[in-house]
Amino acid sequence: MAVQPEGTPCWADAMFSDVEGAKSFYGDVLGWTFGEASSEFGNYTQAYANGKAAAAVVPPMPGQEVQSKWCLYFACEDVAATPARIRENGGEILMEPMAVGEFGSMCLAHEPSDAVFGLWQAGTHEGFEAPSDQPGGYCWAEVFTREPERADSFFSAVFSYSQQQMEDDAIDFRMYNLGESTVLGRMRMTDEFPPEVPSYINVYFTVADCDEAVAKATKLGAVLRFGPMSSPFGRFAALSDPQGANFSVIDVTTTEGEMPKVTDVP
Repeated sequence: MAVQPEGTPCWADAMFSDVEGAKSFYGDVLGWTFGEASSEFGNYTQAYANGKAAAAVVPPMPGQEVQSKWCLYFACEDVAATPARIRENGGEILMEPMAVGEFGSMCLAHEPSDAVFGLWQAGTHEGFEAPSDQPGGYCWAEVFTREPERADSFFSAVFSYSQQQMEDDAIDFRMYNLGESTVLGRMRMTDEFPPEVPSYINVYFTVADCDEAVAKATKLGAVLRFGPMSSPFGRFAALSDPQGANFSVIDVTTTEGEMPKVTDVP
């Protein structure tokens, strides 16, 4: 595959204290298989959907205590230069740029409302290989934030996104675009979210049957947060896995209703 334009979601990984448990869970729910752990890179283990790279899991460093969560990476042309734009626009660098062998270079940051994300400058590893419309593939992501104005300003400045607002009185939802492609969503968090839940980026993985995937996940200890619900984009549900990492599943073949109207944001 070709390297994606800067600002395109290109990879996702998650840190788990129980990596074997995570592999078992996501293998059952998403159909993933896993490669060999790379001891040279902290036992980083790549997940595959039908033989195509889909995501990765990794244990914490010895002595490190972490809350399990998914991290979305955005394609970056120069991982050494982009952090300056992040800082200039109110974000913070959590991990300075570092090379990951011949695979590429990475950096971790958070935007002004504290949602964590990564940058990835591709080397031999260009990112997602699994098709977004096939089971197990990354499909979509949304920034959940209580400070949507700050997130909107930040992402448009760092990645040159154009924006469209969904015309819906029930929710405050915005779409971030690169050219003609919509690459990311932004959702205002309401009071339905407990105050202790921080801003985060929610990743969606494709499944063949949303209800079946939810049934499998909850049987294995996941918590259903929302749905299943049908929409013009597919039938989806939001979950927390047994170790607390939030994610969503979506069946893009089961759609219902008309596409929402959107307004271009100057």
